[in-house]
Amino acid sequence: MLLVIAAAAGAIAVQLRQPVLIAYIIVGIAVGPAGFELVKSHDQVSVLAQIGVSVLLFVVGLKLDLTRVRDIGKVALATGLGQLAFTIVFGFLLILALGKGVVEALYVAVALTFSSTIIIVKLLSDKGELDALHGRIAIGFLIVQDIAVVIAMMAMSALGAGSEAPPWEVVASLAGRILGAAVLMFVLMRYLIPPLVRSMARSQELLLIFAIAWGTGLAALGEWVGFSKEAGAFLAGFSLASTAYREAISARLSGIRDFLLLFFFVDLGAELDFSTLGAEVWPAVLLSLFVLIGNPLIVMAIMGVMGYRKRTGFLAGLTVAQISEFSIVFIAMGIGLGHIGLEALGLTTLVGIVTITLSTYMILYSQPLYRLLAPVLGVFERARPEREIAAEQQVAADLRPQVLVLGLGRYGLRMAKRLQAGGLRVLGVDCDPELVRTLAQQGELPVCFGDGHDPAFLDALPLDGLQWVISTLPDIESNRMLLHALAERRFSGEIAVVARDEARGAKLWRAGAPIILYPFRDAVDFAADNIIAIHRKRVAADDSRALGGMPASSG
Repeated sequence: MLLVIAAAAGAIAVQLRQPVLIAYIIVGIAVGPAGFELVKSHDQVSVLAQIGVSVLLFVVGLKLDLTRVRDIGKVALATGLGQLAFTIVFGFLLILALGKGVVEALYVAVALTFSSTIIIVKLLSDKGELDALHGRIAIGFLIVQDIAVVIAMMAMSALGAGSEAPPWEVVASLAGRILGAAVLMFVLMRYLIPPLVRSMARSQELLLIFAIAWGTGLAALGEWVGFSKEAGAFLAGFSLASTAYREAISARLSGIRDFLLLFFFVDLGAELDFSTLGAEVWPAVLLSLFVLIGNPLIVMAIMGVMGYRKRTGFLAGLTVAQISEFSIVFIAMGIGLGHIGLEALGLTTLVGIVTITLSTYMILYSQPLYRLLAPVLGVFERARPEREIAAEQQVAADLRPQVLVLGLGRYGLRMAKRLQAGGLRVLGVDCDPELVRTLAQQGELPVCFGDGHDPAFLDALPLDGLQWVISTLPDIESNRMLLHALAERRFSGEIAVVARDEARGAKLWRAGAPIILYPFRDAVDFAADNIIAIHRKRVAADDSRALGGMPASSG
């Protein structure tokens, strides 16, 4: 019955374009004492919930390999640390003002700093913005948050082990255990894990069982030595993150993680009641506004100071306008340690429901939202955003392109190279800095870095003398903004826009795109014509042989 209810609630969430995480939280509350009190098998649900949390932290650690940690850019690091400091300090003061105790205020303030990597990556991937500049920066400071959540869990678990001890003793105990964990991880990753994983990888089924056993085993070990099981599970995943089997393990565990998380939220709902939730409604509203508005503002402010345009800062800032499943896990850990009561869990759960729900729509409709707010966001942008302008001016000064191709994916890059081979002067533009760097090093095609979604970016491009603008941008809203920006600048050349199907093409036509390109339809037509031509040649050859070798008439 529990699974049927969860499936039905998940289906409704998908129709509302919400993460199923929201459905799981609501189901957990509905079937617990706060709702219809349907759950009776508390021990079984609790065991599955603990395994689910371990698998969740294991998968997070699994995606955090050393190369990605080293590649965190200055802007991602500065933004991540700045957002963490802002949310903790001002959140702590706000929660104290709401009448909460010091320890509870500290826990909730720390919980408000974490954003959901799972949800953000899924939303950006669906919108095709994962490789955009703001997408890469967002992934960078989400990595900073993932590291911070584990450090926070370790610190709070150390505090739980020695809450009556003086502060210096708690700090020394934490430092000693972190050092011991680091040494253990080094030994395991250097000598034990590589041969062990290679032997397990001979069977995909065995590799999956090993991964779950490794994660839950180190989670239990982490709890036994005075850390939390969450920190132990994270370190278990981190220890496998540099192996060649990281992606295979992660892919096979994702479904299990999502399934077991259902039981975590059901177990969470079993600990809540209406009196707890009702008393926290107004504090939850205030803290939700703090997360929805304050977190994006601090990200925009930091990125503006570092030389990014207001649009880049705005889109990156939207990704922290929510709290995550880790926030609830963190609060649940504090309850288990005896630091805080159930009121903090009810408060954090309500803030999670509100912020995840609203921020999902904010990210999905980020382009119209930006157009609405752009006039008042100028305060977050320097008069000259040097960092983006410098990247955009990597084109040779003497290049006067005839064709501008926006978006250098497989189709756009092929298009640009074919047009260049046909004698046209082509400039390619893409928002993926690594792709631009690679193409620039190859030297086959003039390219520059830039976000074709951003109308202000067009001012940095040589529009004079352009005869064609070809957009391969994936979403309709971005192309609408591009068409509007070109019209405002009175661009007199030809404009062609790529559409995946006729329905999107019709929308682009109504938006003012004069020429629509259909890659899939044109490719199928071209392939079919080739096959028909080859078939006719073979039929003609067969007929010729049947007539005794007489050649077929050329007419």
